[in-house]
Amino acid sequence: MHPRTLLVLSLLFFLFNSSHPPQVSSENIILDFPSFTLRNPTLLGDAYLQNGLIGLTRDLPVPSSSSGTAIYSYPIPFFDPNSNSTVSFSTRFSFSITSLNPTSFGNGLCFFLSPENRNLGSQGRRLRLVNSSQLTKNKFVAVEFDTRLDSQFNDPNDNHVGLDIESLVSIMTADPKSIDIDLKSGNSITAWIDYKNDHRKLNVFLSYSNLKPEMPLLSVEIDLSHYLKEFMYVGFSASTEGSTELHLIENWRFETSPSGRARNHPHNVSDNSVITPRFQVPNSSSKKHHRGLGLGLGIACPALICLFVVFGWISVRKRRGVSKQSFTTGLVAGSRQFSYRELKIATKGFHSSRIIGHGAFGTVYKAYLVSSATISAVKRSKHSHEGKTEFLAELTIIASLRHKNLVQLQGWCVEKDELLLVYEFMPNGSLDQVLYDQSERGNLLKWVHRYNIAVGLASVLTYLHQECEQQVIHRDIKASNIMLDGKFNARLGDFRLARLMDHGVKSPVSTLTAGTVGYLAPEYLQCGKPAEKTDVFSYGVVVLEVCCGKRPIEREQGTQRMVNLIDFVWGLHSEGKIMEAADVRLKGEFEESEMRKMLLVGLSWANLDSEARPSMRRVFQILNNEAEPVFVPRVKPSLSFSCGLPLRIEDIIVSDGEEV
Repeated sequence: MHPRTLLVLSLLFFLFNSSHPPQVSSENIILDFPSFTLRNPTLLGDAYLQNGLIGLTRDLPVPSSSSGTAIYSYPIPFFDPNSNSTVSFSTRFSFSITSLNPTSFGNGLCFFLSPENRNLGSQGRRLRLVNSSQLTKNKFVAVEFDTRLDSQFNDPNDNHVGLDIESLVSIMTADPKSIDIDLKSGNSITAWIDYKNDHRKLNVFLSYSNLKPEMPLLSVEIDLSHYLKEFMYVGFSASTEGSTELHLIENWRFETSPSGRARNHPHNVSDNSVITPRFQVPNSSSKKHHRGLGLGLGIACPALICLFVVFGWISVRKRRGVSKQSFTTGLVAGSRQFSYRELKIATKGFHSSRIIGHGAFGTVYKAYLVSSATISAVKRSKHSHEGKTEFLAELTIIASLRHKNLVQLQGWCVEKDELLLVYEFMPNGSLDQVLYDQSERGNLLKWVHRYNIAVGLASVLTYLHQECEQQVIHRDIKASNIMLDGKFNARLGDFRLARLMDHGVKSPVSTLTAGTVGYLAPEYLQCGKPAEKTDVFSYGVVVLEVCCGKRPIEREQGTQRMVNLIDFVWGLHSEGKIMEAADVRLKGEFEESEMRKMLLVGLSWANLDSEARPSMRRVFQILNNEAEPVFVPRVKPSLSFSCGLPLRIEDIIVSDGEEV
């Protein structure tokens, strides 16, 4: 067939098939938990799971102060792009509040919505929603079921339901005893909370049975669109202060629906916690509209076809030398190709408010994909020859890798001169953000998470170095390239500088040293030969960062002198004081044996002598107590190179974190 004829037929097929595209709408989302398992909501604080129920506070025979949170692990979209408005929502759950001592009651429980997935509120009277020192810091919308009269929060009595917005002083309250319900009875109580965005009204219903009452106990006329962000987390929290009050959640159902539209039959979310949209089925009126549209297109098609043919042929001729195939040849089957239009909509036109990261590669945007109702991260590469080369390298390498500690590639896009990679979204950001930026705001990374991060990173590097068909050298292991999922598990990302090598083959000398100052192995910095041991060195530096809470290279306070983290820790080790290197912000809240092991592991793998660095498999075994730690000499080893390049930090660094 003649190429021009083929082009015309292709354009005709595209034109007539695109006149009725599948319409994806923001459908209802349902979470439905008749009972709870370990795969259900994330439990924080003192919350626990027992016999299919969630306990929010400790079940103890003696009075204590306790608080706990159960939160759905993934954010829920609360914005409908079709109507450009906040969605409506409703929830139903059964709970009980009881106490061994009839005269000892705590503070009740609440259902809340929050833009944050970690609740850092205080115990006692504050329902774990706000901090005792900063009562207005946390953002939330909550319905409280309060069992304490607290004059500080203008409570009307010790048995009330109230609507709280960013404060525990309720906007409005109601007394359940007016409908013969005692929150402290220990009986199972079912609550319904409905918010209709088009009516700007929130209603709360209560009953001892599963039958929803006709009249609400609490009805508040309020516009929550000012407080409900584009994505919100939903869950429960409770607290006690010197009491034996016990708070149990027995079941839970939560649903959103676009405002002003009748509910369809949405996809349920239960154990697998997957939110799935559905295609909108056109109704009869839309079919008539489409028939009219088809008639109009039938008249206009000849002219449109001519225009498409002319411009299409010109475009093909101009772009023949720069086709998509040059970027996609050899990709592993299964990686999805996104359209530029879909990713542009998902990032609100790559708006600055969606930026979640910057780097030498370009920019990362938070994206909401309507087609799958999921949040993703879109990496937008810089428009340069190097950017295209790194884009292709990252795409071809990461698409073939599968490991639980890797950031998973979801797809790619090469269109309109854009190079875009789509990854799963990591809700806790990068390791360096959590170690430094968030810690300054009081969100300190706990030791148990730090230890697991080191183990997870060792696991994935063992996979890359020794278990893949071809060895993968990452070449840029650093804290900002280690992402953290919802449970603070390490996920290694950014493979733009990675290289594939055959096992047992020595790497060639690179003409350009790639990586980041502070994480670069000395032999690589001097001679430009990437190898397994260069990744091992970078891993050792990251481990020391995690233990010490210090960056690889920092300026000494009050001076311009640069301090190298490896020198700092090895200096303490040589004096027999290695435990003094532990992050002081942890305030000793760690296992001393684990901290010592990790510090020695960091020094072993950050050894200046590459031959003295053990493999990643060895470190993985050591951290899992499957092998004995390696010996670390008290005196830091020194090396000499035949090439006369400087080794002093002051001579090679331009600015903190600069890549070379």
